[in-house]
Amino acid sequence: MKKLLLILSLSFVFHSFAFSQNCAENALEVQPSLLIETRKDFEAKLDEAKKQFEKNPNESEAIIWLGRRTAYLGKYKEAIKIFTNGIEKFPTDARFYRHRGHRFITLRCFGDAIKDFESAAKLVKDKADEIEPDGLPNARNIPTGTLQSNIFYHLGLAYYLKGDFDKSLASFMASFNLSKNDDMRVAASHWIYMAGRRFNKEKDAKRFIAEEIKDNLDIIESGDYYKLIKLYQGKRTAEDLVQEISAETNTLSNASLGYGLGNWFLYNGEKEKAAKIFRQITNGNQWASFGYIAAEIDLSRIKDFSGKKTAGNNFVPVSDSYGR
Repeated sequence: MKKLLLILSLSFVFHSFAFSQNCAENALEVQPSLLIETRKDFEAKLDEAKKQFEKNPNESEAIIWLGRRTAYLGKYKEAIKIFTNGIEKFPTDARFYRHRGHRFITLRCFGDAIKDFESAAKLVKDKADEIEPDGLPNARNIPTGTLQSNIFYHLGLAYYLKGDFDKSLASFMASFNLSKNDDMRVAASHWIYMAGRRFNKEKDAKRFIAEEIKDNLDIIESGDYYKLIKLYQGKRTAEDLVQEISAETNTLSNASLGYGLGNWFLYNGEKEKAAKIFRQITNGNQWASFGYIAAEIDLSRIKDFSGKKTAGNNFVPVSDSYGR
């Protein structure tokens, strides 16, 4: 009987892994648009990561950085395979699930991403948190995220993109509570507000950002989210932010700012303005950014002015009615 249960268990694991592999293998993969110097830097760091891995193929850090550096160059499917290799060798190391889950999001495999982040959350339960080193350092070279805050942040994002705003809200709240600095608190709060509005919790969302996010915070890398929170608080106007993104959205900053602004118009009933901004974002080159992915999905949810579905991916929303 035990042998039969083991066989069934292994069969289930294999089936789940095969399903994940099918999604990733069949997904579209778009290479990032990088400046020549940036690409050279990324390639040099990947070469170094490969050398470290060749020296220490069974060292968790070597595998982690090989996967991360591979993904920065747009080789997301290859990175997923690297992280899967890490999981096979270190099945209780939450970092591999956290990073593989991130790249499942990139490839629009949201269900697989959720499974990975939930696995990571279980593995870190009741453990001390740790600073997560940046692969792409910010202006001050100060890491702002922790392993656990990032796990729940990305879990919240995966649920949000799948259309499960209730679970998204709970996950972003967990990330907020685990955050160690204003940058992460602002980032989590921005998504808490958006998920709250989508889940028909407008009063709670407004009260939360009014009480938790103050003026004159020292923000390193979440400046766009801070601007959007100022909009939510009534301290900036939508027209002001429209001017900031009017020229182009071929930057990570404008894709992030643009999506939040388009979303603002959407849940305030101005679908035409929202669709215009979402199209502007998806006509840009930030395919792997969270703002682009979210704009892409919302274009597949809302109807354009002729009443036809707008172009988008094959995502099927939980509901076509916002806030439910």
